[in-house]
Amino acid sequence: MEKILVIGPAGSGKTVFSRKLGKKLGLPVVHLDSLYWKSGWEPSLQEDWDEIIKTIINEPAWIIDGNFNRTLGPRLEKADTVFFFDFPRRINLYRAAKRRFIYRGKSRPDLNENCPEKLDLPFILGIWNFKKKKRGLLLEKIRESGDGKKIIIFKTPRMVERYLENI
Repeated sequence: MEKILVIGPAGSGKTVFSRKLGKKLGLPVVHLDSLYWKSGWEPSLQEDWDEIIKTIINEPAWIIDGNFNRTLGPRLEKADTVFFFDFPRRINLYRAAKRRFIYRGKSRPDLNENCPEKLDLPFILGIWNFKKKKRGLLLEKIRESGDGKKIIIFKTPRMVERYLENI
């Protein structure tokens, strides 16, 4: 495992898992949110974002945490391992709410300054509707991304803990 994607809904624990996995494997971790969102939750320009992704995936080793469907194809093409977080939405919603209170009025460590944690209706609906609107498409893209790729689907937080314990 040298080029790893970690994807799934908001609040599922992708970032924490990526950090822990990066420490255990000695691989650099890239949090896409910190690169995409500029100060004040301003999105990157598409041309700039495409160039950022191209630069990252051409590095010799990485763990990339985040979805960003528009650029998933090139990342999947280069990845040798994909971790997909497929928890029940109640877990993701609880974790997102918990994170909101932990970082109330502040930016998370995996975001830029002046991107305070928020929990608004579109964000909640994104988590609520993830399985119905995005899950199938993501899994299809993962499965179509090529033979020889290791795909690990976590259905519970305990599966994640066990995986990290056994590395």
